[in-house]
Amino acid sequence: MKTGLVTDILGYMPFEEMLDTCVELGIESLELGCGNWSKAPHVDLDGLLESAIQREKFLDAIKSRGLEIAALNCSGNQLEPTEEGEAHKAVVKKTFQLAGLLGVETIVMMSGCPSGGPNDVTPNWLTHPILPSHFETLEWQWNEVAFPYWEKAVKAAKEYGVQKIAIENLGCNLVYNPETLFKLRNEVGDMVGMNFDPSHLFWMGGDPIAAARTLGDAIYHVHAKDVRIERGINDSQGLIDVKPMESFSNRSWNYVALGYGHDVSYWKEFFTVVKMTGYEGPVILEMEDLTMDPLTGVKKSMNVLKEALPRDFEKRNSSYFAIVNR
Repeated sequence: MKTGLVTDILGYMPFEEMLDTCVELGIESLELGCGNWSKAPHVDLDGLLESAIQREKFLDAIKSRGLEIAALNCSGNQLEPTEEGEAHKAVVKKTFQLAGLLGVETIVMMSGCPSGGPNDVTPNWLTHPILPSHFETLEWQWNEVAFPYWEKAVKAAKEYGVQKIAIENLGCNLVYNPETLFKLRNEVGDMVGMNFDPSHLFWMGGDPIAAARTLGDAIYHVHAKDVRIERGINDSQGLIDVKPMESFSNRSWNYVALGYGHDVSYWKEFFTVVKMTGYEGPVILEMEDLTMDPLTGVKKSMNVLKEALPRDFEKRNSSYFAIVNR
């Protein structure tokens, strides 16, 4: 269970400075944004696709520091029925292609969220269906939009050499919990699993430890990210909060650095249960705490992660330095 980082949080750093910083912090693997919702600060998607020399330099910069690529990320909404949705589909396809060329097995992305019907252009995430028309919308979204897209996406990913598509359980997407992940997986096959981000279940009122047991071997990738339920606000307003993330002082919940919502004992149990499911892949920090600067948040999160993961970091570090100094 190697440590990793979604490198977008250090997007203000040039590529090689970011790599050196990761090494200094004990980060072992990288999740690199390739576009769509990510600004792709460290990946020139088109340039890497076009140039074998550029790909070789890119990989050498990573591998020479003892790092590896855990996944490429192309999260966006490729099910949106607009030009933006079509652009997101193009980035997804290019990311599949680049993964094959770089030898990266795992893609992280979202399931997407369609509009409310064939004549609508606004994504519609139904969370409280009451009327028959609401259930008709859900049926249309899955059967007419999501399933057909994902059948083609899985086929394309296989053709490019991708081994796993890890779909994040983020709200405002058709797949946001174990049940909806299995709904898609049962239709399109086990190329699709979950990028299990426990933070999202916290704000939905779920328990990530219970969810990990439910997901079992469908966990393909793991994000280490925390949420703090804000006492005094949640108690009176509940967890459905539509204020922007920047209004963190007034929200009922916030994304926070690891350990700032749930203490290290919780994370020890969580990562142990995840390992019990058979998962031995990377655990990737995603830092979105707006109450501290990015690098501070990464450092504090890494301290918790190193204490919580069920592995010996001292043994790994001594082996790494022996190789470097040989």
